[in-house]
Amino acid sequence: MDLELKTLTARLLAQRWLPRNDRLVRRALVDETFRFELDRRLADVGLRLLDNPYAAHVGVALEAELAEPVFGAGREYAASNLGLTRDEIALLVILWALVVLPKRERQVTRRELADDGQSDLFGGADKPVAHGESVSGALTEASLIADFGPRLGGRTKVRNFMLGKLARLGFIERRNGLISEGPLLDLALDYRVLADRIIHGTLGEVLAAAGHALPEANAFEIAEVLPDEAETAEEEH
Repeated sequence: MDLELKTLTARLLAQRWLPRNDRLVRRALVDETFRFELDRRLADVGLRLLDNPYAAHVGVALEAELAEPVFGAGREYAASNLGLTRDEIALLVILWALVVLPKRERQVTRRELADDGQSDLFGGADKPVAHGESVSGALTEASLIADFGPRLGGRTKVRNFMLGKLARLGFIERRNGLISEGPLLDLALDYRVLADRIIHGTLGEVLAAAGHALPEANAFEIAEVLPDEAETAEEEH
């Protein structure tokens, strides 16, 4: 077990993220003893495992109390410890809102992008949480830049610099004019903190004004008010 723990820890540090279906990651998620020892070793160097069951990857992050000692000496830390400017952070949050908010609603209600809604009637709640393209949609770069480029320093800046930087950091992937979720988008940004602030805040209004309708509430509130399966089935008949 010691070699496997060393291997997993080293890979997490070297690669920054690993897929949940990786053999050693799966062991860390299901083997309580293995996970305890992994957490202990990471904690010894001020790190913790980032494990969000709705994200397709896991990673590592600093313990909260070490953020200031590690990054606080740099002037840029007030905005981001990844060297992101305010405009880049704003773009990142916009992308998170447009990709992760609807994705989480599909995951919690056990629907997929192509789903017609019938899964709620036939035991959808018993399905495992889905990841990847079946629940995570893509955006076109052209529409994103047209809608938000002028607000974020210009279309050329967004296309040629900002999106490229977010892709290199692992937040997004760019392919054939489409922007999709990267390994860190749902992992590094906390849904519990951001969802309500965006949906009920100024950014939600800005996104809606640009033609990007957001869910009316966070996914877990929506799930709580879903109609009972039996009642829904009766209504259908």
